[in-house]
Amino acid sequence: MKAPQPLNPTKNNKVGVSKMNSFQKFLISLGLMIVAFTVLPVVVVLFIGLLPTLTAVVTDTKNINKITTIGCLNMSGLIVCLHHIFIQLTSGTDFSIRDNISDIIIMLSAAAIGALLYYILPDLFALIFKNSAQHRLKVINNRLNRYAENWSNILPEEHQ
Repeated sequence: MKAPQPLNPTKNNKVGVSKMNSFQKFLISLGLMIVAFTVLPVVVVLFIGLLPTLTAVVTDTKNINKITTIGCLNMSGLIVCLHHIFIQLTSGTDFSIRDNISDIIIMLSAAAIGALLYYILPDLFALIFKNSAQHRLKVINNRLNRYAENWSNILPEEHQ
C-alpha cells in the first residue's frame, strides 16, 4: 500500500474562486442595480427608521436586552411607514419621505417608547415588589403582636 502524498505547495489549488466571464459579471451588476433602484425607498426608510436601534447597538454592544427592546418597538413603528410605501409604490405615485413626516414621527417615537420601557419598567417592578414586601412585613408584624398579646394573658409570667 502506498503512503499518502502531501499536497504540493507549488500547485495552484484555488478553492472557492469562481471563474466568471465578463457577460456574467455584467448580468450580476445589472441585476444588483435593478434591485437597488426598485427597493431604494424601502432601503432609505429602513436606514432612517433603524437609526435608534443602530445607535443602541453601537453604544452598548453587550446589552442584548436593551437592543432587543428598542429594536422590536422600532420595527413595529417601521411597519406603518413600510405599509404606506408599498401602497404608494403599487399605486404608481411618487414616494417622498418629506411628505410623510407623521410616519417618521411614529417610527422614532416607537423606538423612544422602547427605550423608556427598557429604562423604566425594571425600576417600576422593583418599586412594586419592594412595597409589596414591606406591606407583607407589616401584616406579619401586626399578627405577631396580636398573638403575643393573646398568649401573654394566658401564659403565667416567669419568675426571675
